[in-house]
Amino acid sequence: MMRFQRFAKSVFRALCRVLLRLDITGLQHVPPQGRLLIMMNHVHFLDPIVVSAFIRRDMGIMSKIENFLPVLGYLVKWYGSFPVRRGEFDLAAIRASLAYLESERGLLMAPEGTRSKTGGLQPGLDGLALLAIRGDAPILPVAIHGHEAFLDNLKRLRRTPFHMTIGQPFRLILPEGAENGNGQRRVHLQRSTQAAMYELARHLPEAYRGVYADLENAPQGYIQRIAPSHDSAFRPKGSQAAQREGVRP
Repeated sequence: MMRFQRFAKSVFRALCRVLLRLDITGLQHVPPQGRLLIMMNHVHFLDPIVVSAFIRRDMGIMSKIENFLPVLGYLVKWYGSFPVRRGEFDLAAIRASLAYLESERGLLMAPEGTRSKTGGLQPGLDGLALLAIRGDAPILPVAIHGHEAFLDNLKRLRRTPFHMTIGQPFRLILPEGAENGNGQRRVHLQRSTQAAMYELARHLPEAYRGVYADLENAPQGYIQRIAPSHDSAFRPKGSQAAQREGVRP
């Protein structure tokens, strides 16, 4: 499955260079190995394709169950996607997510649960914090915008701008005593999810921040930033990849 994903990613990258005017920054923030929860905002069907293609990590991808139709569903599955039932507690999806993290791979998810009709961030679902904490995984925020007119531009044979900003990875931490009692734990999971969503909003233009536009009201004490890697074996590789793809590291 991962072999097919790597091949498909190379095809998607080639197509993206033709169809899109790429502006990708922050590739140096992508950890080269280990479990990683990749969170992105969701405004267009292109989002998971482009984000997964340019983050060169083997990863599982959460995808709505409606995408798993005959024929298309096989391709979606081979690409590393697995179904999620929106609007309910999907234990199978949680187990699949944790399995990817425990195998030291990446997991791509849109914590809003569905595409935004306005382009602005919608409330994040608590599954983000649950997976990050239970899976002991750092979170990589990926903010994307500017490509909503892709289909219209494609009809006119125009390239579409695609802006993607990869932020510094961080961990979610719960305060002492948060494990005492389900009610208290749930409150802290909600607040830590909000903190992560505000962190994502910081990398978006104001018009795309939606319900997280009031950055000054972000919950405090839940974010632990991870220092940038000084691994010389990783940094040159990221820079060379960025130059090959015509994007800014």
